[in-house]
Amino acid sequence: MSSQQNDSTAPAGPPPVAAAASGTWQLGDLSVNRIGYGAMRLTENADGTPSDRGRALAVLRRAVELGVNHIDTAAFYFSPLRSANELINRALAPYPDDLVITTKVGPGRDTWGDWHWAGPEQLRGQVEENLRQLGRDHLDVVNLRVPRKETTGSISEHFGALAELREAGLIRHLGISNARPDHLAEALAVAPVVCVQNAYAVGAPREEHEFLDACGVRGIAFVPFFAIAGAGREAGAGGTGDDGRVLGIARAHGVTAAQVRLAWTLNRGPHVLAIPGTGNPDHLADNVAAGALRLTADELALLEAPAGTEA
Repeated sequence: MSSQQNDSTAPAGPPPVAAAASGTWQLGDLSVNRIGYGAMRLTENADGTPSDRGRALAVLRRAVELGVNHIDTAAFYFSPLRSANELINRALAPYPDDLVITTKVGPGRDTWGDWHWAGPEQLRGQVEENLRQLGRDHLDVVNLRVPRKETTGSISEHFGALAELREAGLIRHLGISNARPDHLAEALAVAPVVCVQNAYAVGAPREEHEFLDACGVRGIAFVPFFAIAGAGREAGAGGTGDDGRVLGIARAHGVTAAQVRLAWTLNRGPHVLAIPGTGNPDHLADNVAAGALRLTADELALLEAPAGTEA
């Protein structure tokens, strides 16, 4: 028997964990697995160099193969050579019937990468740009990204403009991002809200835990970004290092610190969704597998304790 035949008959390893292991939640009338995928890291590497186009396309296709049916993106996710929306279009169109693509409007970037914030009258143009890049005739979920979380005033006029586009059929469901509880109250007075997307991770302050819980009471999905990176934010999980609690629990389970952080996030409530982003296919599989990781009550309590507690 040839070595090639020996290779072909070798026992296969265990199948990868699928996203369905994380459970499901409804975004309005759309059912999604609670482990999704964030497209922010598709366009460039952590050091600012361009991502590999072929690898980015392969990661997107692999995510769908693993059962990911919730992808978070934005038209302002682009680098000089890459656009997240257009990579998604290229990799996945024609789209699977169960795939939910969530995008964000509010911020905008010109061709030089300079940022600006859209007025209510400019939001239609941003929605139409997402439609064009994604090759869709409507957007599943659009989040209004709120600027300057601590100082922003009323969002009613902006959210009202998106509600009009929802009525016109360009948007199916609405959400808000980088928002406070008073923003959610304002938005709900205008139109239904299916999700709140905020920075949230192990070590979050008490008021962020309370906001997450309040969303659950209302049946609104809470979708953390930077759930893995934590305080590292755009720098990624390596931006600040991990504390001893997370590392100790990771060693006990034989998993990565990122998987522990994701598992803790999902444990915060059945309405909590995760959208970890990566351009690495191995990290993608690990992130999806975190949906099946079950932490003990003691481990969860340790991660809920104030930062600095020893593992």
